[in-house]
Amino acid sequence: MLGGNMALGGSMTAKKVGAVGPGFAWHLRNRMRRSYWLGWFYAQLAYLFNRLTGIPTITSNLAIRVRRSTGEWIDYGIVSYRLVTDAGVAFIVDDWDNSGTDISTLNYHGCGTGGTAEAAGDTALVTESTTALNPDSTRATGTRSQPTAPQYRSVGTLTFDASAAVTEHGLFSQAATGGGTLWDRSLFSAINVASGDSIQFTYTVSLSSGG
Repeated sequence: MLGGNMALGGSMTAKKVGAVGPGFAWHLRNRMRRSYWLGWFYAQLAYLFNRLTGIPTITSNLAIRVRRSTGEWIDYGIVSYRLVTDAGVAFIVDDWDNSGTDISTLNYHGCGTGGTAEAAGDTALVTESTTALNPDSTRATGTRSQPTAPQYRSVGTLTFDASAAVTEHGLFSQAATGGGTLWDRSLFSAINVASGDSIQFTYTVSLSSGG
């Protein structure tokens, strides 16, 4: 007759993993771009100018997070501080003049793969993504908020069903690609996405009053 005791034991720990960053090399490439550091510098200058003179200013920035098909989030932070377009300014003036345009429609996020530097005269993205998106040729409708009283924020998420090296973003007045008024165009270092990935764009515009 055989007898004895056997005990089983063990432990398991779980660790919550938050969003990771894209890495130092990506940030260095992006921040070394002339349009990035000029945009950052001018945004700080606009803040100081407003404080010293009381003249109203307007600044903007774009932040990005990528969600991989695996569920992993990658936080790129603020990637651009430019650029409100001539067409966007005219759109607001026309709305104020009761022309039938509506500023609240500037809430659709498009992205693309063009690399031409931002310019005030831009009316579209250089190479807007269409068939790489899911659904095709459809910009993301932003979720609106006001982080502070003088700020407007729109957060839109675009999902991909094909690979792309995304380098530009625009905030538009219509959902369908290929038209609408471009309020703001931002350029950044390439963010590579594959089928099943998505990009969350957070666009924030800040207005300062006089005083």
